[in-house]
Amino acid sequence: MPISADLSEVVGRPVCRNGVWHDELLPVINDDHGGVIIEMKEHMDTETFLAMLRASMLQWKQQGKKGVWIKLPIGLIHLVETAVKEGFRYHHAEPSYLMLVFWIPKTPSTIPGNATHRVGVGAIILNDKREVLVVQEKSGLLQGTGIWKIPTGVVEEGEEIFVAAMREVKEETGIDTEFVEVLGFRQTHKSFFEKSDLFFICMLHPLSFNIQKQELEIEAAQWMPFEEYAAQPFAQKHELFRYVNELCLAKVDRGYTGFSPRPTVSIFSDHSSFLYLNNQDLDKSRSVKNPEEQN
Repeated sequence: MPISADLSEVVGRPVCRNGVWHDELLPVINDDHGGVIIEMKEHMDTETFLAMLRASMLQWKQQGKKGVWIKLPIGLIHLVETAVKEGFRYHHAEPSYLMLVFWIPKTPSTIPGNATHRVGVGAIILNDKREVLVVQEKSGLLQGTGIWKIPTGVVEEGEEIFVAAMREVKEETGIDTEFVEVLGFRQTHKSFFEKSDLFFICMLHPLSFNIQKQELEIEAAQWMPFEEYAAQPFAQKHELFRYVNELCLAKVDRGYTGFSPRPTVSIFSDHSSFLYLNNQDLDKSRSVKNPEEQN
């Protein structure tokens, strides 16, 4: 009988260990939201897993537990069918494991959905000659079009936005840079694998100027006069390109202030992170509030 039918009628099959038969439970840790996490590591056959899962679920229901997470490494993928037949559903998958979930209470589930966004960066780099660093790509939608664009890429797992922007520029063009600001960002939906997409437009300052393009992905790279880059018909036609150009000019000519990273620590963990904010106006506000600190 599957778990989803009626947990009160399900009894775990006894397991024999050291000659003694007893109901054995799966090893778990409690999460911060009234649920449990099963992190499977050792090999187990499906029959033993089913007995232990049913016994465990019965106890967790009696304890008032809520969400149940099962983390199955690739080596235990044979247990997926058993868990699914017991009412578990897929939550997400990574290269080394699959995560399954089950909501015990007869109330709407509060288990958060899988990650919904991918994060990308685009880098605007201007040199002292008012030339912008641009590339032509060997793949993707712009392949073979002759269109020049700013270096772009995807933020890697565990990578900060400003680090990703500098890395992508270095990988594609060989140019070393210093991060200045996030000038703006765009959000779109139903994009990569039907997920949402966040794209951050960043301003960087060049520290080197000799281009060494990446052979795998980049067809060409060069320093191009900004006016020539902005005058491309494609850049004139598409709003995102036009806004990138306007942001660049606003920053260079009109003192537009974007958002710079400041290190901080979350109240929910000890992990450090970065808060992106308007440094210029924040510092002005602080100086007005605490004029004695300026003396």
